Amino acid sequence: MTWLAWRQLRVPVLSVYAFLAVAGVILAVTRPDGTYSTHQESLYTGAQVGVHLLPALLGVFWAVPMIARELETGTHNLVWNQSITRTRWLTVKLGVGVPAAMVAAGLLSLAVTWWADPVDSAAGAKVEDNITPRLTPMVFAARGIAPIGYAAFAFVLGIAVAILLRRTVTAMAVTLVVYAAVQLAVPLAVRPHILPPVEEAVTITARNIAGIQADDGVVAQSLFVLEPAGAWVLANQTVDANGAVVRPLPDVVGDCLPPSSAETPAVLDFERIHTCFARLSDHGYRQHLVYQPASRFWPFQWLELGMFLALSALLTWFCFRGLRHLS
Repeated sequence: MTWLAWRQLRVPVLSVYAFLAVAGVILAVTRPDGTYSTHQESLYTGAQVGVHLLPALLGVFWAVPMIARELETGTHNLVWNQSITRTRWLTVKLGVGVPAAMVAAGLLSLAVTWWADPVDSAAGAKVEDNITPRLTPMVFAARGIAPIGYAAFAFVLGIAVAILLRRTVTAMAVTLVVYAAVQLAVPLAVRPHILPPVEEAVTITARNIAGIQADDGVVAQSLFVLEPAGAWVLANQTVDANGAVVRPLPDVVGDCLPPSSAETPAVLDFERIHTCFARLSDHGYRQHLVYQPASRFWPFQWLELGMFLALSALLTWFCFRGLRHLS
């Protein structure tokens, strides 16, 4: 039975691991030293996309066909009638596929994490302002050990959907949609609250204003202050003395932005503009910062890995339960 499961997966497994070997060589040769060129920026983006896509592809193209094709063709009955129990049939498939998927995702993620470490470190120290900190959702999911959990979840999800729907193409589409939905829901609704975020009331000064958003360049809607280096910022909002969010900004700074027209473009003196907006502090306004500090990157990685392994275990239980109803 183990040999049969391996034969079903050997071509896709060897193909993926060959790709990982090539990717590893490319990453080893092109690793940046803290700043990177346009060519390395393309590699940075491509490597990140690759780590995001790999778990989904493993669930769709490894897990689903391994189960759904047998259920469609009826060959599972032949196996079950030859002293192979349903439980053993599924256990072997999971035992071969899940570790292979986890190792593949882990190798790629850790290789990309090593390759991007100089750039991530520079971003965390505010040396590279144009690079997103690694704790933010898009980067976080392509670093460290969390993708190992994503791969396990995607693979078991593919098995579960295949058992439930018993149609290869349909199960592949549903697996992809459900996995994508989970990957969107976790950073939006779950991850920010796994650990209580840090909240700060920051005094607005001319030196810590980082940006101003204006409607048509005339009415100031909001401003942003400098954020902690490497942090995942959840809120950067101006509030009044009662803690209520203020948008647009009050009239006290209504004349801070220079007037502009099609004939006479505004001339921006940022030092004067920031000094003017700093008057908000004199009227009791503060900036409310809510963020997850950069130091929580690895705690979040371990927590998310554990969460997705727990979801995988729950789906595994569902698979064995659903197996009882197959004919």
